Amino acid sequence: MAEEVVLMKGNEAIAHAAIRCGADGYFGYPITPQSEVLETLAELKPWETTGMVVLQAESEVAAINMVYGGAGTGKMVLTSSSSPGVSLKQEGISYIAGAELPCLIVNVMRGGPGLGTIQPSQADYFQTVKGGGHGDYRLIALAPNSVQEMADFVALGFELAFKYRNPAIILADGVIGQMMEKVVLPPQKPRRTEAEIIAQCPWATTGKPKTREPNIITSLELKPDIMEVRNIHLQAKYKEIEENEVRFEEINCEDADYLMIAFGSCARIAQKAMEMARAEGIKVGLLRPITLWPFPSKAIADYANKVKGMLSVELNAGQMVEDIRLAVNGKVKVEHFGRLGGIVPDPDEVVNAIKEKLIK
Repeated sequence: MAEEVVLMKGNEAIAHAAIRCGADGYFGYPITPQSEVLETLAELKPWETTGMVVLQAESEVAAINMVYGGAGTGKMVLTSSSSPGVSLKQEGISYIAGAELPCLIVNVMRGGPGLGTIQPSQADYFQTVKGGGHGDYRLIALAPNSVQEMADFVALGFELAFKYRNPAIILADGVIGQMMEKVVLPPQKPRRTEAEIIAQCPWATTGKPKTREPNIITSLELKPDIMEVRNIHLQAKYKEIEENEVRFEEINCEDADYLMIAFGSCARIAQKAMEMARAEGIKVGLLRPITLWPFPSKAIADYANKVKGMLSVELNAGQMVEDIRLAVNGKVKVEHFGRLGGIVPDPDEVVNAIKEKLIK
């Protein structure tokens, strides 16, 4: 059977992929530049085909708590928003992480702080990988750099979320959400039956049979000794994720004298800058983190022994660069280049940054 190739926006790809991977429910609220996710779901009407629930909540706070409830029953549920909306969801995200529930969150980032701009940004990196809510928790963070990856990462996000009983997030920027590209959509999968959910999620609140004790979904524990044990368990789980789920892409890194590190749309710009620099005789490589957490710290640390300098290219004032510096631990010079306010840099600006910040 021939692949189905279609032209669509990144946001639209999220919606199509959610239906096709068998999602049970979407709960969201419109906000630019991700509103097409909800709009596309409304247009496709999956409640008439797969039975998937699509609901526009009264607020982002309501939406994330609906996700909390759906995830607690073992259902495959997701939400999407953009930066200010994701900030509103942070309490609920912390509760979901604390209760060890699988779900998928999509953040199509826009510029801030505050209401900021509807133009693209990558300034929610800290919020995503350092814990935007309270407590010691982690989100499995996937950073797509194409419309194809927007589609692919929906299924991957759910897979990792259920594997580790942990919320996963697709951290896209407004460029990837709004741009149109060819994409191969995944085949349609049926939603899981109740029996399949019970088998996959024995912890879920699916109705108590006589054969087990009640399942209780909560992040609350008032006894400090028990709460410490729960936190130690979470940290052990996060360590397992760090050991097994790091994903990244390397381009022309074998002979590189200088290494650029970039994610999302900036990785595409950095790749073009790399080609331009190499045309000038400057050996530049590109490492693209696909998982922002777990971060490819070991791979970056290994390159610290091979290159003369590293440049973090980001649509922010310098956030991922801190994790790069932690990874190299002072072994090599690490600099940052970024644009703010929703301005997307040209590749020649990145080449100039390599020359001025690393080579001079």
